[in-house]
Amino acid sequence: MNNTEMDDFVNRVRERSDIYAVVSRYLQLNFRGGRYWACCPFHEEKTPSFSVAPDKGLFYCFGCHAGGNVFKFISMIENISYFDAVKLQAERLGIEIPSRQKSPKEIREEQERKSLLKLTALAKEFYHNCLTKTAQGEAGRKYLAARGITQGVVDKFTLGFAPDTWDSLTKALKERGFSERQIVSAGLAVENKKGSSVYDRLRGRVIIPIADVFGRVVAFGGRILNSEDENGAKYLNTPETEIFHKGRLLFGLDKANRAISAKNSAVVVEGYMDAISLASAGIENVVATLGTAFTAEHAKLLTQYAKRVVFCYDSDEAGQRATIRALPIIHGAGAEVFVIVVPDGKDPDEFVRRHGKDAFLKLVENATPLLDYKIQYVLAHREHITVSGKIAAVNEILQDLAGIEDTVARGEYAVKISSALLLDEDLVKRQWSKIEHNAAQARKKSSSKNPARTSVQNLPSENQLIRQSGSTIIREAWYESEALAFALERVPKEIFTKLHQEIISYLEKCQAEERRPDDVSAARELSAEAAAELSRILAGVVFQSQENERKAFDDSLKFLRHAYLKALHGRLIKEAEEYFKSGDEAASQEKMLETLRIKKEMDEL
Repeated sequence: MNNTEMDDFVNRVRERSDIYAVVSRYLQLNFRGGRYWACCPFHEEKTPSFSVAPDKGLFYCFGCHAGGNVFKFISMIENISYFDAVKLQAERLGIEIPSRQKSPKEIREEQERKSLLKLTALAKEFYHNCLTKTAQGEAGRKYLAARGITQGVVDKFTLGFAPDTWDSLTKALKERGFSERQIVSAGLAVENKKGSSVYDRLRGRVIIPIADVFGRVVAFGGRILNSEDENGAKYLNTPETEIFHKGRLLFGLDKANRAISAKNSAVVVEGYMDAISLASAGIENVVATLGTAFTAEHAKLLTQYAKRVVFCYDSDEAGQRATIRALPIIHGAGAEVFVIVVPDGKDPDEFVRRHGKDAFLKLVENATPLLDYKIQYVLAHREHITVSGKIAAVNEILQDLAGIEDTVARGEYAVKISSALLLDEDLVKRQWSKIEHNAAQARKKSSSKNPARTSVQNLPSENQLIRQSGSTIIREAWYESEALAFALERVPKEIFTKLHQEIISYLEKCQAEERRPDDVSAARELSAEAAAELSRILAGVVFQSQENERKAFDDSLKFLRHAYLKALHGRLIKEAEEYFKSGDEAASQEKMLETLRIKKEMDEL
């Protein structure tokens, strides 16, 4: 399928789609003030801030700022990709999905993935039936009951049991037509040393299906029943395959994503039994890593749903080291990070079983901010008695503190560090400034390799009035392309916020290619943040008349022009002062005359 066919297909689905009808499948909408309203499904709220504008084909939440067209809504509510949302809507409308000619290699790979997914789905059913319907599963049922795992959670996670026999699963799958090679490829069986036969990889264990974010089972974990058994590892996972990459997957995210989005908060634990135990206690916004270090892929995946992340790894030394390694990764992804150190060296599973849901939620509420935890960890694990030790400790701590702008917070951290390391507070502050200076120099050196610079300096980036005025300009430009060219003759693009600059570039591209902007191409070509901002702009204001709309445009353009001139005026005054100090009075005088001209225009505005 070429790009033209794809665009035609998407447009056909969009034209047949009524966003009111689609959203109504999930939410109770009420009409008020020219649009429909409901409580947002993507965050917790009591007063409706989620709006739908059927005439524009858009939704926008004024609470969490989620927004977009009908496909964006489906992708968010169903937790699927944008194009998968298009395909899902097409299926609902009975529109045939076109397909392109695939290469033989692509066909083989697709068939292999489908085969593996079918195998894992059948294995899930086999293990679950063994646990819930057979005498062999009695040992597994007793184990789970002893750990407080309810039948509801058993069904929710489709927990199972692997009989303590050599090839029960393998025989069952072979009877369904699968070869030994396929079963081994799925990680469900292992060849014997002679290579003459295969046997089940997981035996005599409680089975935990591991699903991707779409809920498709891609692997399995097995928990041994008797911790004292020396014949096998406590936990055993099936190996990585074509469909399972543990560094890209978080256990339980397919079930926890709605709760995580609603709370804008995720709790990350080390193992799937911790996540299952917390879910059994009624704590739903929990995911687990799978015996691997926390990765950038994990961070990217998680921050799609929440910006507040609470780490609750085991309290032993290994758990603390894993936490320290994970923190800069998730912090670097833009999350607000906290850490729970479970009391008495317990893991989350043991703690919640002993103390209950409310006690654990109290730990979440009182979780230690990342920077405080880093200070505590460094002081507990680094030598800081000698001078060299103190220097190393303070530098390690300050690496994560660099960039804090709040004066009060800086003062408090400086006092904490100086007190803990028995250092002079001014010395800590000087070292802090030195580290930030070095970091700034490194950034400056890096940016010098990229000559692209804005033509206007010192412009406000996120001023609310500039955002409001920019919204008005973009709204007008969406419907009248001439309005954008008119506005950009008066003010440079750099005066707008970063998101608005991205939207304006998209509108300019549409003009250059002589095509109308539309919600489908905007969703495809803009970042998720810019697309949501565009939805807010288009769904945000209903003008009572064209006269009011035109006046809002003129007033906004005047404000932006004034803001631009003000920034330019300040820059020219600085340049005039620099010329004067260097002895170039003529150049200084020229700059001052220019500032007078700009000041006159500002006064007229």
